[in-house]
Amino acid sequence: MPRWLDRFDARTSAWLDKHCQVVLRLSLAIIFLWFGALKPLGLSPEEELIKSTVYWIEPSAFIPILGWWEMAIGLGLLCRPLIRVALLLLILQIPGTMLPLLLLPEVCFTRFPFGVSLEGQYIIKNLFLVSAAFVIGGKVRHTSR
Repeated sequence: MPRWLDRFDARTSAWLDKHCQVVLRLSLAIIFLWFGALKPLGLSPEEELIKSTVYWIEPSAFIPILGWWEMAIGLGLLCRPLIRVALLLLILQIPGTMLPLLLLPEVCFTRFPFGVSLEGQYIIKNLFLVSAAFVIGGKVRHTSR
């Protein structure tokens, strides 16, 4: 590798290392604030999926509570002293988001196990959110950012 490219790579890597935690927290916070706010406003595209999955709780009460829960996660990720609380709320919430894969496979899959519907893709992307939470949680003691 040419020396100029090696130096560029080293600087880029150092910059990414320095800023990755903040960028990851901000992007995760935006996702939870945005998607969470849609629920109490009655604008969530996943409302029918939630109603079909969590059928034992009154949707008019549950969906707004879920939205506020998600917004609490987002706000906690923005406020450094609350990161641990936000991560706990996120980890407690994620199993519920995966429920449709078990309870509604006909909605989540076009052809099990690899043919995934749009709803299934929406749910499976939560694996990334959990991974991002693990990265943030793994670094929360080691950084002042």
